[in-house]
Formats: sequence, structure tokens, C-alpha cells
Amino acid sequence: MPSPADRPDPARVTPQPWKSLAWQALEAARRRTLNMLAGLPEAELLRQHSPLMSPLVWDVAHVANYEEQWLLRALGGPALTDAAFDAVYDAFRHPRRTRSALPILSPEAAFAYAARVRDAVREHLEHLPEDAPLPLLQGGFVFGMVAQHEQQHAETLAATLQLMTTWEYRPAARPLPRPGAVPLHEVFIPGGPSLQGSHAPWAYDNERPPHPVHLAPFFLDAHPTTQGDYLVFVESGGYEDPRWWHPEGWAFIQAEGIRHPLFWARLGPHLWARRRFGFVEPLPRDEPVQHVCWYEADAYARWAGKRLPTEAEWERAATGGASSPPAFPWGNAPASPSHANLGGEAWAPAPVGAFPEGKSAEGVWGLLGDVWEWTASDFGAYPGFQAHPYREYSEVFFGPGHKVLRGGAWASAPVAVRNSFRNWDLPIRRQIFAGFRCARDAP
Repeated sequence: MPSPADRPDPARVTPQPWKSLAWQALEAARRRTLNMLAGLPEAELLRQHSPLMSPLVWDVAHVANYEEQWLLRALGGPALTDAAFDAVYDAFRHPRRTRSALPILSPEAAFAYAARVRDAVREHLEHLPEDAPLPLLQGGFVFGMVAQHEQQHAETLAATLQLMTTWEYRPAARPLPRPGAVPLHEVFIPGGPSLQGSHAPWAYDNERPPHPVHLAPFFLDAHPTTQGDYLVFVESGGYEDPRWWHPEGWAFIQAEGIRHPLFWARLGPHLWARRRFGFVEPLPRDEPVQHVCWYEADAYARWAGKRLPTEAEWERAATGGASSPPAFPWGNAPASPSHANLGGEAWAPAPVGAFPEGKSAEGVWGLLGDVWEWTASDFGAYPGFQAHPYREYSEVFFGPGHKVLRGGAWASAPVAVRNSFRNWDLPIRRQIFAGFRCARDAP
């Protein structure tokens, strides 16, 4: 945690009511977790469906253990387990591919443990003051951190369920709007000064502090790259031509025999399908492409005569260059189903142009929701960065090994999506719900 000298001065912080909002966020996350896993057989909850992902039930107990550590022990509440138990659910100690060999809780015990922790948190929350000077509690930060953490693991559960082939998982999906004809054009973003980052109460350490950046003018695609767009790249031999590929990306797709996005299948000449959870369906060409790695996104952009935007450019497009940047592309109103495809209930991206209320003031569509968007940027610290409340959330991942993604996906929760939010992953990762949009320099 930061030293006392680095902590905010309580006298300068205006207390804001946060307890009700925090509890609502925690409960929304838990409802989603339980709904996603309801009805799955015990064997599927315990099975390691991919070496890239944990057993589903490991995530359940990990989320509960994280909540116990931060919302009970760190805040003076009761300890329900001990350090040996923490070790089993330590994400940094055990890579995902090894977690099925750990002495993890059974599904029944894991759900019971999660319920026991939540009951203790509810009781402890009642005794916490809204204006406590403890840095973890200012604005309810630690409760927001835990609620976002569980929602991020719900997105991880969705990725695991997509990889699952031993059980036909068929979620009930919320219908999505169907737009009319959507012009696929570029938007000119003027250069100049811009503010990057956030000091919102629930913003993570890697989003802080806000700092000025200066950008050259650029063009940004008004919509994410669609599956129809990407199919042209595939069928024109994009995966067979090293000209478009980063050398490491070319080596990766050759070694893995990759010739199209993950979960696509060629059924015949110009006939394509995709597997989506328990369904095999014709490839929807008007949806943003997803399940592509950074190398695939970068190769398409080169082939198209463009490039990936930097994360500073992406955030500038989302905020509109405002001196007081809004939380979302449409302003500061909370995300709703009319703004973006978020929350996991649709189980797929929406067609591009489906959410006119969510576009930015300059006419950039779909910046939040549907698919994470790869950027050209490596994940690193902002000027003045301070790790809070622990180094392992962000700092240990800084460096050229991880690329930044922006915007959130259909599986991301509104509580964990904002203009300043930074996701990151290895450039070879394809199981995540990631796509991209292209940019190019302005003359």
C-alpha cells in the first residue's frame, strides 16, 4: 500500500455516500456469477476445459477469498479462513493450467463459502462509516475494486464456457437491436492537448493520475472492424502473406497453424460458420470480429493500409477532448442498454451501429461494449503512478510483453467499463472477447 505521505489528505476529501452503491454492485456481480453457473453438472464445474482457463469452481472460491481478504480482514473484520487457504486461491502463485491439481473446494463447498463471506461482509458494512479516512474506504474504493473483480471473473467464466466442448451450454440471450444500413466511414479527430486517465473513486491505480498528452491529428474508424471486413482479409490470403505480419506474429500463426479467427469454421467456398457457446451458426458479417489476437488485428490493419490506434488516441476519441473528460463516450450518464451492449446478457456482439445513443460527440460508434479493442500500446505506468492497494494488480504486468485493450466487451459489466479503463493481455491471446478498429495518420 502507499506510504502515509502518498495517501490523500482526509481533510481535502469530501465524503460522498457510497455504501448503498457498493452493496448494489456487489450483489449484481454475485447474481451474475450464480446465474451463469446454475444447472451445470458438478463434473463440468470441476473440469479444466482449457489450459488457458481455470476450472469454473476455482474462480468461484477465488472471488470469495479475494472478497474475504479485502472486505473483511483488510477492514478489521473477521477472518473466515487462513493463509494456507489463501495460497490455494492465489492467482499469482498458481498458473491457470495447474489449478485443477490443487486441493480446491467442491462446487457445493465453494458456493457455501462465497455465501458465508458475503453474509459477513453485509454485517461488517453496516458498521463502516461513509466518511472513514482509511484510503481503502474513500469513496468506497475497495468495495468497487471487489465488485469489479467479481465481474471481471464473470467475464472469465464466459470465456471458459465458450471453450467448453464437453457440455452444450445454451444461454438464454437478450435480443439485440438490429440497425439499418450503417455507413462505414472514418472520423477525423483533431490533434492537440488531451487529458488521459481518471481520478474517479473506483478507478484502478493504472488509470491514475490524469495527465496531459499531446496528439497529432488522426482518423479513426467510426465502427469496429466487422466479421465481414475481416473475412475479406482471410479469403484474400492474408494469413499466407508475411508482408502483413509482425515477425513474432508470423512465427506464432505458422507454429499454431492459424488461418482464421478462433471459433470460425469454413464449411465450403465462401461459406463460413462460427461456434458460439452451444450453437453453430452462420457467420454474422455485420458484427464486430472477435476472438482475434493482437497480431491478427495488427496484420489486418497493415493489410488495410492503416494501423491500430494508440491507447491515448482511443481515449481521446472516447472523451472528445473535453477539458473535464466524461466517464463515457456519451457523457456522464450511467451506462444503460440503450447506450451499449454490456453486462453479458446478449452472449454475443451486436451488429455495428446498433446503439446510436452510445456514440461520441464526434461520431465514433461502439467504443464501449461488444468487443474489447486492441491498441498499439504496451501496458505501462502513467507519469506519477503509485501502486494501490497492491503491486500485483497492475505493476507486475508493465512492460512490452502485454498490449492494452480498451472499451469492454458484451461480457463486461458496466461497473468495470469507462473511458479510462485499461485492460491488458499477451498479444497471442485469442479466447478473450477482443476485436479492434483501425486508425491512420491525418495528412
